[in-house]
Amino acid sequence: MLAVKVSLVCNAILFTIKGITLVVVNSLAIAADLGISFVALGISVLLFYAIKMSNKPADVFHNYGYGKIENVAEAIEGVILIGLALAMSFQAILHLVRVGEVSSPAIGFICSLLGIAINFWGANFILKLAEKHSSPALRAEGIHFRLEGFISLAITLSFALVILLHHASLFILAKYVDPVATLIVSAFITFPSVRLLKEAFMKLLDASIGESGQMDVIKALTKHFNSYCNFKEIRTRTAGRKQFVDIHLVVPAHSSVKNAHTTSMALKYEIASSLSESEVTVHMEPCTNDCAYARSDRQCPYVQGRHIDEMGARSAPDGLLKNQLP
Repeated sequence: MLAVKVSLVCNAILFTIKGITLVVVNSLAIAADLGISFVALGISVLLFYAIKMSNKPADVFHNYGYGKIENVAEAIEGVILIGLALAMSFQAILHLVRVGEVSSPAIGFICSLLGIAINFWGANFILKLAEKHSSPALRAEGIHFRLEGFISLAITLSFALVILLHHASLFILAKYVDPVATLIVSAFITFPSVRLLKEAFMKLLDASIGESGQMDVIKALTKHFNSYCNFKEIRTRTAGRKQFVDIHLVVPAHSSVKNAHTTSMALKYEIASSLSESEVTVHMEPCTNDCAYARSDRQCPYVQGRHIDEMGARSAPDGLLKNQLP
């Protein structure tokens, strides 16, 4: 929740600065930037409730918890930003047809510099927390802050250009800088917002966990290879910051229930230690003697090393497993 509070405070400060600047400077680019901050302030409130709801435990109505609310918040942010970019582009085109003059560009330049500092600091802080907690909603907010930082940079450069053109007595040309800067700002918003919306939509379709997470699952299976015959049907999905892993293990037909359970718990612990906010389900099924050993009439290696395998499975930290896993 610290990241959400930082987001709310930063957006409130930015909204105040840009509102005062708009009254003094009368710039379309500042008006567009103010609109972004207004949207950001609303999204910060939405993010607060999304994070709060995603922390609720699973219940009878939502057996897998409320993690997907973060993906919904991510998608809403993408839709709103795209709509804002289209509205800004329309206004910029109108101002190109009927140009207006920017007053006090020096004040706009100074305020935009403040916006750059606040946005890039906020983006860096929130993205670090998003990576730490694997939160898509926080990641979307961090990207939003970084995007606003680049927008403030573009507006700052446009004010600097207006000041230079005024010094060169090119007043007519200076009038076109503001709407052109607004079009550039709209482009800055549109492309990453479309990508953000696409990623959020794909996650709502039960996308698999990231490639690094999938490799962690394979490493855990490799570490316990002497406790089972084969694995199949590895399925993963994400719900907000939560990650779900489902594995089918083929175990020797002679394995006891206790030994199979110990192997399952050791594997769950190994995977849960690598994947944050994860839930692991391991399904056990007995060997049906259709492997290469059975077809060639050779003795099963798991029968030969039965006692060794059971001792290896029992070496898992049972006490720790009980504390870490359901």
